[in-house]
Amino acid sequence: MTQIINSLSEVSDRYDALLVDLWGCVHNGKTAFPEAVAALQAYRETGGIVVLLTNSPRSRDRVAVQLKTFDVPEDCWDVIATSGDSARAAMFRGLVGEKVYFIGKESDLKFFDPLAIIKDPVEITRVPLQEAEGVVCAGPFDALADPETWRPDLLYAKQKGMKFLCANPDIVVDRGHVREWCAGAIARMYSEMGGESLYFGKPHPPIYDLAYRRLEAIRPGVMKSKMLAIGDGILTDITGAVGEDIDNLFISGGLAAGPTKTERQPDPAALKAYLAEENIDPTFTIGFLR
Repeated sequence: MTQIINSLSEVSDRYDALLVDLWGCVHNGKTAFPEAVAALQAYRETGGIVVLLTNSPRSRDRVAVQLKTFDVPEDCWDVIATSGDSARAAMFRGLVGEKVYFIGKESDLKFFDPLAIIKDPVEITRVPLQEAEGVVCAGPFDALADPETWRPDLLYAKQKGMKFLCANPDIVVDRGHVREWCAGAIARMYSEMGGESLYFGKPHPPIYDLAYRRLEAIRPGVMKSKMLAIGDGILTDITGAVGEDIDNLFISGGLAAGPTKTERQPDPAALKAYLAEENIDPTFTIGFLR
């Protein structure tokens, strides 16, 4: 059974590096959580490395800029690994073809900016769905819309045998107190319809491989046994950490605040029931990162 802790400092001295989710752990999509920031700053002061591991479809540079708008200071992290970086690399290698239909907002169009690290990249062209060879999704056109509005386009893509590149495997996020759909929800529907969805963020291996490489560049030789993954997504953060054989800290006050009855800390009975239903047992649990 997971161990409920009161602060990160209770266990952090066991680990040389933290792999930390952002949305729901460090910020709420609008502003930083002061206690979380303070906990990460304190950890870094002891010599620990903080890798921000996010399912954002954006590049790490764009995430760093976004963090400033949320008042997340640079001294609470060392490096960023994003689902967007992993997915862009796959796209420019031609995994979904050269002509793609893009599902996302105008603010996500930088996803198509050139990626210098790819040798001989495929030339990608955005086209209408009827002309596409594959689909690239950074998120819904409208994050609050009924998911059924996605079905006609997905059915057409599935009938044409298109691969669906998902730049953000998250199903939902909470922006402040408003729950929004993410690209992962569309990809899930596509898979349920019989289509082929390709994932590069948590809980899938590509983003972890990217995180390990970026950690290695800062501090070589950190073993998985000396890493702690932190996140509020059972299906992404915690499942991914378990799959990578990494100890993990579940933030119950994020997406699962309701079913775990988390105020300052989770209700033990509600937490036990929730984890049993999800069939997973995090190493540690805390209400909020602090």
